[in-house]
Amino acid sequence: MEKNLSKSKYLNGLQCPKLLWIAVNKKELIPPADKCTQFTFDQGYLVGELAKKLFPKGINISTEDFTENLKQSKELLKKRKPLFEVAFSINRIYSRADVLNPVGKDEWDLIEVKSSSDFEGHKKEYIQDISFQKYCYERAGIKIRKCFLMHINKEYVKKGEIEPKKLFVKKELTQEANEEMKSTQERIDEMLEVISSKKRPEVKIGKRCNNPHLCPLIEECWKFLPVNSVFNLYGKGKTCEDLFEKGVIAIKDIPEDYVLNDKQGIQRKCEKTGKPYVQKEQIKQFLKTLHYPLYFLDFETFGTAVPLYDGIKPWQNVPFQFSLHVVKKKKPEHFHFLASGKSDPRKELLAELKKMIGSKGSIIAYNASFEKGVLEELAKSYPGSKKWIKNALSRIVDLIIPFRNFYYHHPKQQGSASLKKVLPALVRKDYADLEVSGGMDASLAFLDLTFEKIPEKDRERLRKDLEEYCERDTEGMIWIVEKLIELSKDD
Repeated sequence: MEKNLSKSKYLNGLQCPKLLWIAVNKKELIPPADKCTQFTFDQGYLVGELAKKLFPKGINISTEDFTENLKQSKELLKKRKPLFEVAFSINRIYSRADVLNPVGKDEWDLIEVKSSSDFEGHKKEYIQDISFQKYCYERAGIKIRKCFLMHINKEYVKKGEIEPKKLFVKKELTQEANEEMKSTQERIDEMLEVISSKKRPEVKIGKRCNNPHLCPLIEECWKFLPVNSVFNLYGKGKTCEDLFEKGVIAIKDIPEDYVLNDKQGIQRKCEKTGKPYVQKEQIKQFLKTLHYPLYFLDFETFGTAVPLYDGIKPWQNVPFQFSLHVVKKKKPEHFHFLASGKSDPRKELLAELKKMIGSKGSIIAYNASFEKGVLEELAKSYPGSKKWIKNALSRIVDLIIPFRNFYYHHPKQQGSASLKKVLPALVRKDYADLEVSGGMDASLAFLDLTFEKIPEKDRERLRKDLEEYCERDTEGMIWIVEKLIELSKDD
């Protein structure tokens, strides 16, 4: 039986022929979508449903049965009404449009809907997506007048009921799609040959594994690499691929005469010696920027394509939880806040934070641009707290600095300055014992806790898991500072 090429498979093929072949011939080898990926899918579905409201006379075509979808699509064209999920198949290629909107006597506008607000970051992929659709429909005899991308307006602010007309931004990409189509047939021919082959293509790993998306096969394809491979070099970039092409896989095997930047050079030294790199004087200078009492702060947030509360933009980080450890030269005190209920948590969270953070002392965060961003958004939403927030912002110290600047680097960090890598490398503690072990996990757990029907015992457990995770972040920062103090001492 001949194998067809859908739009999603075409995009797979643009990223990697191996991924394409497996997606068609051995799809059981592709891991099921994790919670984060599924959340992205769910957000896309919600956005798609809202987009349909802009076409009140539109007809939704069922997608449950492939053959029936094709049959209905062909028949409903005659009605000359907006069509949702309209599909056509021709010469082994298949595509289904989010919206086909009738114009004039016999033409249609093709509209692709996306839940992202970042057009420029995904522009190339979006054009490839639309060009494939246009190519398929035109080969099937559909006259496409113009092509549009309809994506989330990042400047939209929710006020009352969601207003679809304001939620979306519409961009015409006809010219770009036509230009991209010049190479579409050649690519399709190549991909049809790939999926028809009995042999899986072998493809070298590289930047394609993360671009434009993290490949679901990356764990399998990269498993041959040592723990500290050249792909763990700080800053990544062309150096990694150049070394790999030269047959150098492990950082410890990088020749001494191969030119690296300063930070990568430190990594090489650490790998060869097996010992951490420590710059005592720089650590001392950093520690001098800390002024007691110390407030170790961490926020947890969530973001959705469609804002849930008034005053919120699409994908804006909404803080729902914080952990705060306070050190006054004695035993640390711990304070925390975790929102409950479906109402906007920001006002209560801010009020609690103001109670717990005094007017003096350093506020310590890890990769503090995130915490700063949350506080700046709170200042915009609650002008009465602007003065307090301005003072808080002026006192923030970023604990990532010693590690991003390589004042300290351990081989176990694998070239990363993230808290999840620094903590186990520096103080031999991690998040492995926690049920919630990452920021996105926390976001999804809170959304489940707040908006899903969960048994009370599970609800209590989930709140406890969230509290333990957030507390670990701020407690971990205390351990890091203590270790830096120890490392800075003269022998």
